[in-house]
Amino acid sequence: MRFLAAIGDLRQTLAAEVRAGERAATQAVRSETEALKRELREQVTTGFASKGRGIAQAWRSQIFPRSGVSLRAAGLVWSKVPNVIDAFERGALIRAKGGRRFLAIPTGFNAARGWRGRGDKGLRVTPAQVVASGQGFLRPFRSGRGFVWCLPLRQGTATGKRRRTRLIAGGVAEVGTAHRKGREAWARGLLEQGMVPMFLLLPQVQLRKRLDVKGAAERAGARVTRRFVALWEAEAGRAA
Repeated sequence: MRFLAAIGDLRQTLAAEVRAGERAATQAVRSETEALKRELREQVTTGFASKGRGIAQAWRSQIFPRSGVSLRAAGLVWSKVPNVIDAFERGALIRAKGGRRFLAIPTGFNAARGWRGRGDKGLRVTPAQVVASGQGFLRPFRSGRGFVWCLPLRQGTATGKRRRTRLIAGGVAEVGTAHRKGREAWARGLLEQGMVPMFLLLPQVQLRKRLDVKGAAERAGARVTRRFVALWEAEAGRAA
């Protein structure tokens, strides 16, 4: 009877240890998965400043199992824009493809939040539209490595309560619609110049390495074991 009682106590003790281990494993994986996602998002915001907010928020995470606890808990962190992440982690060299000589890189004037009529708000002007306008012209870089693809600029009819100057590029797009300090002086300076750069034409672009996804994942993997052991000991102590 004493032997059977001891075996019964041992089974209960082992079952309690397993349950504590399951809770510890799941919590450790959840914590480090979230920590990894935060670090990767911080890498993007640090490397790209305010322009990287969308890329940073594209990082996602998931814990398995989706509910409950398990000693075999696992975490997954991924990006919705993997090609962008890969390019800036490797410092990729991007070349024009499909027989084209140049990459067409939109300038800040050809911004995604510019105006192109009521129905097309928020879209960039495409190279095909610049060609179709028949008004695009090139200005070579001093280095000779590429060109600035421009459209002629004219003044549109002032609108709104503030009667702000409207700038129309080649009859294709309106530029300079943002609320900015000194906007009128900035607009007049562009009008005096008589043109606005829409694209930079370059044969290739060497991206600077800005991200270290592999290093972040390795650091999270090293931490999860230590966190698991500490949490298991704490869980076992509470169970006792």
